[in-house]
Amino acid sequence: MGDAMKIVKSLYFQILCAVLLGVVVGHFWGQQAIALKPLGDAFIKLVKMMIAPVVFCTIVTGIAGMSDKRSLGRLLSKTMLLFLGLTVVSLIIGLVAVYLFKPGAGMNIDPSQLSTAGLSQYTESAAKLGVVEFFMHIIPNTFIGAFSKGEVLPVLFIAVLCGFALSSLGERGKPVLDVLEAASQMVFKIFSYLMRFAPIGAFGALAFTVGQYGITSLGSLAKLIMTLYIACAFFVFVVLGSICRAHGFSLWKLLRYLREEFLVVLGTSSTEPVMPRMLEKLEALGCRKGVVGLVLPTGYSFNLDGTAIYLSLAAVFIAQACNIELSLTQTLTMLAIMLLSSKGAAGVTGSGFVALASTLSVIHDIPLAGLALLIGIDRFMSEARALTSLASNAVATVVIAISENACDRQVLLDTLDGKTSTPLAGNQAWEPVEVAHRS
Repeated sequence: MGDAMKIVKSLYFQILCAVLLGVVVGHFWGQQAIALKPLGDAFIKLVKMMIAPVVFCTIVTGIAGMSDKRSLGRLLSKTMLLFLGLTVVSLIIGLVAVYLFKPGAGMNIDPSQLSTAGLSQYTESAAKLGVVEFFMHIIPNTFIGAFSKGEVLPVLFIAVLCGFALSSLGERGKPVLDVLEAASQMVFKIFSYLMRFAPIGAFGALAFTVGQYGITSLGSLAKLIMTLYIACAFFVFVVLGSICRAHGFSLWKLLRYLREEFLVVLGTSSTEPVMPRMLEKLEALGCRKGVVGLVLPTGYSFNLDGTAIYLSLAAVFIAQACNIELSLTQTLTMLAIMLLSSKGAAGVTGSGFVALASTLSVIHDIPLAGLALLIGIDRFMSEARALTSLASNAVATVVIAISENACDRQVLLDTLDGKTSTPLAGNQAWEPVEVAHRS
């Protein structure tokens, strides 16, 4: 009886029940389910208001606690190279999958007959995306302005500057650092309260999705959706699984460890609600606070592998549906643009769809009107994008920590095995350490 009550009280079980209930309510009571949308929106807003303070406190205290500041440049270089490699692999996997399964073949769509109603919001957002605009957006207009919109990159930029400044002040900066440490504990405590509403948020969001679009709407484009999910599964279990094995830990155990976060993402189609909890749980795996605080938030903007798979797959799908043959040069040019557009859409609502719109508006080889084929099912595809990107960022964070000798291997293995272990203290200095290896 005690074990059964423990399961019922667990957040994982509650979210799982909420997700299943959301699908049932959305399918059988569609109109009523649409009215539940505010439940999901409210939960996402509640959590998003905590992202800026969580990221700021985590990164500032992490960097200020580093004893070797030269490590930071190496850490960032290694992180960006890993993200670049994963994005390239993701684009190629999407391309191979769409040519292998040919989900658009035989549709014989005339682009001029497609309705472009409802695309304006995406094309307008896409028009604002660009390399220069993206990097200029990282710099906030004011110091406080970095926190007002709750976007990760401007807060990340300010936090890095503050972390270095506090570190250089030495003992004089310790009172401020102590305040930030206490503030960090406070915001994580607040977040733990907010996570109790995760089942309600997941229920409302999924009930709305199924009620609005209907499970039956998947039928006509089921092959495209299936192709995306197969491509994402291949990336997660083959590519990420191989990386995990090469670094001595199990992907399956990591996914099981983060199962509650994956269920929240499944319900809300967004990775943002779980960022604070991901920072906590990855640190509890034995990864140092400074590494986790830098790699994970950076990955949220620069390592959108689920979006990358979607971009190459969806673009070629539109070409196949409209009977457009792409040359090798056109395909390579498209991939090069997607390498940038997958980063530029970070933080934009409907980021995958916006990134696709920005890509098609640049290359002109594929009609922009073809987006009309996808707009009705994009919500069902966004789950795959979000889940894949979350898995990739979790793996990347642990891998970078291991490569920097900033992860206690024994704590990592014991925690993933479900054994009782004591995670590293968050304020420990990030120094190269001898890590324990299990034979």
